[in-house]
Amino acid sequence: MLPCSSLLRHKVPNLESAARAGRLGVNMILGLLAGQPESVKYLTDIYWNAAREAGHDLSKLQVSVTGHAYVASDGEQAIREFTPHYNQYFGYFLKERGQRFHTTAEEIMSQRAANQILAVGSPEKIAEKILYQHECFGHSRFMGQLDMGNQPMVRVEKAIDLLANKVAPIVRKALHS
Repeated sequence: MLPCSSLLRHKVPNLESAARAGRLGVNMILGLLAGQPESVKYLTDIYWNAAREAGHDLSKLQVSVTGHAYVASDGEQAIREFTPHYNQYFGYFLKERGQRFHTTAEEIMSQRAANQILAVGSPEKIAEKILYQHECFGHSRFMGQLDMGNQPMVRVEKAIDLLANKVAPIVRKALHS
């Protein structure tokens, strides 16, 4: 059975893809699953450097960060509601590959810190995480995959509401002050 920490051993994206996107002056999406943002920062460094060297106007380029996310009124509630669906989600995909997956609320709890990629928690913690990642990547867009593992739609809708009406204002205010 694969623990949550095994996600850190996923295949590293092709460095040339980041450089090529920068040289071509196209936007880049950085898909993140787990671990620390610093472990993949080199990809955005390569992207921004290649774009600069190619003579592109960096203010017109965008990096987006995407990954698994869930927002609830408080962090403990977020973890309680997220964990079984996260297990179901990864369990389904890994079963097809002959593997099993299971993580615990405690493992996810350890990933709530700002310097961890998995975006599960209260609006304040998610905003803190997005801002921390912004310092690393210079991204202008965060896309959280909220609907996974048969999460009830009422919870997904509430998480979207919290993301739009609690998290986004905190992030906007911090970036514009």
